[in-house]
Amino acid sequence: MPRLREGQSRRNAELGLLIFALLLVAAYSATVEANVLGTLRPDFWVPMAVLAGFFLALHVANRFLAPYADPVLVPAVALLNGIGVGFLRRLDLAKADPTDRKHVSIFAGLGGRQLLWTLIAVGLAAGLLLLVRDHRAISRYAYTLGLAGIVLVMIPAVLPARFSEIYGAKLWIRVGSFSLQPGEFAKLALLAFFAYYLVRKREVLSLASRRFLGIDFPRGRDLGPVVGVWLLSLLVLIFEKDLGTSLLYFGMFVVTLYIATERSSWLIIGLLLFFGGAFLAYFLGASVGGPFANFYVRAEIWLDPFGDPYQKGYQLVQGLLGLGTGGLFGTGPGGGQPLKIPEVQNDFIFAGLGEEIGLFGLTALLVAYLLVVERGLRAALAVRDSFGKLLAGGLAFTLGLQVFVIVGGISKLIPLTGQTTPFMSAGGSSLMANWLLVAILLRVSDAARRPVESGPVVRTSGGSAIPAKLHGAQTEVIRP
Repeated sequence: MPRLREGQSRRNAELGLLIFALLLVAAYSATVEANVLGTLRPDFWVPMAVLAGFFLALHVANRFLAPYADPVLVPAVALLNGIGVGFLRRLDLAKADPTDRKHVSIFAGLGGRQLLWTLIAVGLAAGLLLLVRDHRAISRYAYTLGLAGIVLVMIPAVLPARFSEIYGAKLWIRVGSFSLQPGEFAKLALLAFFAYYLVRKREVLSLASRRFLGIDFPRGRDLGPVVGVWLLSLLVLIFEKDLGTSLLYFGMFVVTLYIATERSSWLIIGLLLFFGGAFLAYFLGASVGGPFANFYVRAEIWLDPFGDPYQKGYQLVQGLLGLGTGGLFGTGPGGGQPLKIPEVQNDFIFAGLGEEIGLFGLTALLVAYLLVVERGLRAALAVRDSFGKLLAGGLAFTLGLQVFVIVGGISKLIPLTGQTTPFMSAGGSSLMANWLLVAILLRVSDAARRPVESGPVVRTSGGSAIPAKLHGAQTEVIRP
């Protein structure tokens, strides 16, 4: 009974936080409609009610499938997903003719499609919780997942540009109006393989060769795996022309390696390899062009976006102006001009939101992301098996790194990338992959928080309790 009450209390806390998150999403959507239309339509609440149904259904599934899982993960992600749907609905209203805005269907356009993708993504998350009752079962398919991840990464690279390239980055599989970004699913598959591989090789990779500046560096013969993944990420940078994806794959391997070995030297080696590869790509792009030209152009835009503000630097300039216009408090939900930013529904959704909710609003969203990452890392620390620690830690870091890459790009901290904003950008690939990521974190956190099964006990004549399976077992005294 105490264990059952503990699980119920966690789920009750999750329900309370989820209701609070849904109320915030409803308030945001109502404010958007009031500002854009000048009134609230009688059915304005329907999209939010549909979203609430999705998330509450997942909450009910958690009560049965993962009763001890972290109660913060689902509410935090529901808040981000809901704000994303609300903002995409706001873009649909802005695109419509002012005289027809009141007649825009609540299930049409970007917002309607995102509602559908949310249903599919949440359903996949619940399905994964149902199928995978123990996260350690994933390790049985580690090599298959690793191979699948490499294939998914390479498919866009080998496809003709008309089937895979959007704005210079070859990250997609496009067939007619349908498009899929396989790299979003590849990161999950590769991370499962990395976790399994490093659990088996952690002792070898922890050996030190020499000490330099107080840091123990690994043996040269053990550099093979990290160099191999570095070459893979460099190939992604060359053939798929995308810095963000390259950084994501290499970064999650190096950090998982650091978690496994606890040696800071791997982080130093990883940073040197990555920045060395990026500088080499920039230098070759400036001198010989070819597959490095796209990265060189992105780097030049990053260095001086106002040098060509109406052509190459237009998107970044408009994003920076939107963030500057928003200031601390923003123009209010529905009160900005986000359509001035090209592709605001994708990787620049944070800039469009920043104009309307300001720095304080963006900070609140970043705190929600931080909560998800922190809870993932907490699950990694608490779970008892090494594979679960590496898997949860790698997943949490990967999500945090993806947010950093996005926010760093739109704020001119790093060059622009083709990455999507997790749970918020339009499209199904990122949404489905990241909800699957959350499902795995729920499963690991459930295992971490679940009480240890001690089994029945037997009371001895002296009043002490021993496990029933040991009662009556023969013992032998070993004398020195």
